Amino acid sequence: NPSTVINYDVPVKGKIALVVYDVIGNTVAELVNEVKEPGRYNVNFDASGLSSGLYIYQLKANGFVSSKKMMYLK
Repeated sequence: NPSTVINYDVPVKGKIALVVYDVIGNTVAELVNEVKEPGRYNVNFDASGLSSGLYIYQLKANGFVSSKKMMYLK
């Protein structure tokens, strides 16, 4: 299954950016780049066009930055 769901919470209204990078820092996908109201959100990420490997997704919101790893195996 080449797709996954990334869940995130927004505590206060603000601009949200959720971007997926490969291990050398190239942008693979920009999943979210907009102002969001407070609440819980989820976004589908389809990696079917990518090769197997390690990817990093980064959430930026109101000065907060969180990066997590994900492994994609075909």
